[in-house]
Amino acid sequence: MKALLSKAVGGPETLVLEDVPSPVPGPTQAVIQVKACGVNYPDVLIIEDKYQFKPPRPFSPGGELSGVVKAIGEAVTSVKVGDRVLANNTAGGMAEEVAIEASRLIPIPDAMPFEEAAAFIMTYGTSYYALKDRGHIRAGQTLLVLGAAGGVGLAAVELGAAMGARVIAAASSEEKVALARARGAAEGVVYPAGPFDRDGQKALADLFKSACGADGADIVYDGVGGDYAEAALRATAWEGRFLVIGFPAGIPRIPLNLALLKGCDIVGVFWGAAVARDPAGHRRNVGELMQLYMDGKIRPHVSERFALADGASAIAHLASRKALGKVVVTMN
Repeated sequence: MKALLSKAVGGPETLVLEDVPSPVPGPTQAVIQVKACGVNYPDVLIIEDKYQFKPPRPFSPGGELSGVVKAIGEAVTSVKVGDRVLANNTAGGMAEEVAIEASRLIPIPDAMPFEEAAAFIMTYGTSYYALKDRGHIRAGQTLLVLGAAGGVGLAAVELGAAMGARVIAAASSEEKVALARARGAAEGVVYPAGPFDRDGQKALADLFKSACGADGADIVYDGVGGDYAEAALRATAWEGRFLVIGFPAGIPRIPLNLALLKGCDIVGVFWGAAVARDPAGHRRNVGELMQLYMDGKIRPHVSERFALADGASAIAHLASRKALGKVVVTMN
């Protein structure tokens, strides 16, 4: 079988496509014939050894995949050969086949295309956990989403709208804001490119405050970081929640006096760890997300598709922060 491999630390240009032996399932594993693999920001980090998990090399990037069960270990009873499934893992998805713990597999309905299944669980899983379990979102509240046209950001927009919030979509271009509005945002704001000096920070905070209204945002979903974080925190409402999602613009330095003055919570969102610590809660959330999908309230926006041989270009494209919605690598 073919696999895109990280054999040395570096950017997407270091990845190589090679023939490798097909995997054999361990007792609790299943081998998946991969149909599609979602590309996410951790894929950018993991090949550069900047992610919190560092798999031994060589490995295939790709922590989100969909496909068909090809073989199972002798202890596996939760799935059978031929089942259509999706899964998330640290890595391994950019290969024609992968062995993965059967406990990580989620059956998918026949109506869900493989490309959408491969673009589903990491974005909606992260954003649903963030809004529901960490942000305690309620209908009628104002939600400000930074990076609103990216994978997790667009999922947050859709979910926030489905959960009854007034969603303000913030992104770097009119095209991105238009996509977020088409997916449920009530309003949108285009922010300029950073970094910002103090005057630029103040202007950005005023831009966010103007979009959110006099009371500010009850919840800020920050999937951008960098200089955008402090400006968004300044637009947070009294006793609001500032959700820390990711840092493609860099890890911010937050003056904690702002949290005191606003009586707000700065809340970390580490979905992967939450899944491991509370598997029952994760299963409950997955069931609710699947119902939202079947009800037509959420649907992954797959904007671009790359062949496995071009998987490095897919990761580079995501790293450029030009992608809208989800980028997917397909195996056929």
